[in-house]
Amino acid sequence: VAPTTPVCEVPSSAMTGTVVQLSCKETEGSPPSEYQWYKNGVALLEKTGTGSARAANITYTMNKNSGTLLFNTVTKNDTGEYFCEASNGIGLSQKCSVKRMQV
Repeated sequence: VAPTTPVCEVPSSAMTGTVVQLSCKETEGSPPSEYQWYKNGVALLEKTGTGSARAANITYTMNKNSGTLLFNTVTKNDTGEYFCEASNGIGLSQKCSVKRMQV
């Protein structure tokens, strides 16, 4: 079953230095969807704990299976427009509407 449009939860504002979690979920897809977060139209890298992620100064953890995007300490650099995409290899992938987070 192809995924339906996911529901994204993005806080409209966040305080610098706080923990912020964005979530994305859709329940119709079978097999279960994987989720990809985008910021300002660019796919976010999945942080795997490798040197390249640290070198890129990545401040978040993205879980493709649960659809969460967790910022341990948000900075002004994390301000932007976020959306997520759900895909399970069947039919077209589905995106939620873009939401702006202001830090």
